[in-house]
Amino acid sequence: MTITWRRSLAGAIGGLLMSLTPAPLNWWGLAWVGLIPLWWVVFPAPTGPSVIAPETPPRSSTWQATALPLILWSIAYHGLSLRWITGLHPLTWMGIPWLGSVAIVAFAWSFITLWGVGSVLLWGLGLQWLNQRTALGTIERILAGTALWCAIEAGRALTPLDWTALAYTQSPGNLWILHLGQLSGNLTVSAAIVAVNGLLAETLRPMWFKWPLRLGGLARSVNGPRLWAALGLFLVSHGIGAILYSQPLNDATAEALNVGIIQGNVPTRIKLSSDGIQQAIRNYTIGYRDLAQQGVDAILTPEGALPFDWVTQPPPLLRRAIAEAQVPLWLGSFGQALDTDGQRRSTQRLFALNGDGDIISHYDKVKLVPLGESIPFESVLGNVIGRLSPLRSYLWPGAGDQTFETGFGRAAIGICYESAFPNLFQAQIQQGANLIITASNLDPYSEVLMAQHQAHDLMRAIEFDRWTIRATNTGYSGIINPHGQILWQAPAHQFVRHSAQIYRRRTQTLYSRTGNWLTPLLVVACGVVWRIRIQRP
Repeated sequence: MTITWRRSLAGAIGGLLMSLTPAPLNWWGLAWVGLIPLWWVVFPAPTGPSVIAPETPPRSSTWQATALPLILWSIAYHGLSLRWITGLHPLTWMGIPWLGSVAIVAFAWSFITLWGVGSVLLWGLGLQWLNQRTALGTIERILAGTALWCAIEAGRALTPLDWTALAYTQSPGNLWILHLGQLSGNLTVSAAIVAVNGLLAETLRPMWFKWPLRLGGLARSVNGPRLWAALGLFLVSHGIGAILYSQPLNDATAEALNVGIIQGNVPTRIKLSSDGIQQAIRNYTIGYRDLAQQGVDAILTPEGALPFDWVTQPPPLLRRAIAEAQVPLWLGSFGQALDTDGQRRSTQRLFALNGDGDIISHYDKVKLVPLGESIPFESVLGNVIGRLSPLRSYLWPGAGDQTFETGFGRAAIGICYESAFPNLFQAQIQQGANLIITASNLDPYSEVLMAQHQAHDLMRAIEFDRWTIRATNTGYSGIINPHGQILWQAPAHQFVRHSAQIYRRRTQTLYSRTGNWLTPLLVVACGVVWRIRIQRP
């Protein structure tokens, strides 16, 4: 077996291990070793009698030998983690032929998987280029690799497409480490994972590709100080997280709020039909009346609970129920906004209705699902990609500086896919949001997506020290406290009404106050070290 194929096999195995870490499996411990093959591929072992890979391969073969393992790792991790996308098929209910549905779903899955591939390639080849320019020492490799990984993840969070950040491999199973998110967001967790993997890779680096492997030789090859450094970083990071996790919530009784959640369970395939619309109106009216009778302070529905513009088409049945019960409703529906050309476009909207049914606030979804709710680079790719999308019209994104008044103070809102973008919540928390509300559809996808979506919301609850209430259409609606503990979770594919007590909070974590400061710090430190390196005689 050639060196390239051995590297490729190692990359594929590492990616497979990493694909087992996200929810619902959440074998989170594997994330702390799943990146080791990537480090070995980018920084091969030194030349020796029984070592196949040279320290610095010939420039002509470096990129090929590195790229294939990186690609295989990425396909295994991103592709398998996002396998729930295939649940979109079949789209025959939209009038799309069966083969056309397969093509659309395959394109969507490939597109988002290749996005992940591009990120890992940028990391690996970028590190290799840096090492070729200036031979890096152990600490410099760890610093550069961690800084570059965090910078790439931070950049992805600014784009319309992101989901598989390393930190979500730890949610919901590893609550201690997730509390590091209170310091500098989810990238604090990613940095710890990358650095520990790098140190372990450096620990075992001398035996990379030694063949045959013998236990005695393996033991002699292990670098003791680097092993202790890896274990130390793992334990210290978890220790800090454990201290943050152990802090009492100390919720004030005066800040208590009784909330109701309705999980309507109206399948997307019928939602836009007359029967589906009537079912939605019926389910949410029944749910509203039931919860109002329980004496809740406010009621939450999922994204698109009523699949039409509430302003122009308020259903009399639900309006009458609100007028009778006088309980505020946070309603998922659609709205209208002007685009840059002054044309009216539909928005995915969450309304805040007071006890009289009047609109006191609304929030328009900012991060629209690429290829589903929007076309990336619509002005350029619209005509091409539009032919592959099941939608005939696209939604308009909301502004990034929105606030949502609930009648009980401000709330930080995330609509469905936005749960994966912590910067959206951070901006709203800074503006005084005292709780987190997410409203999602999640149909027609499996419980794999439901679990992963919940994992993202759980991280947001911890990062911003906020109670989080989740309403979804088809499953895993829930209540999460600021320590990431899931206090209630709705079953999948059932019509559910639930009431619970949560608390409004006004604390500000370091992350909510300062944002992601760790990544710039790592990048600057990396730049300083590299500058010192190249100036050495």
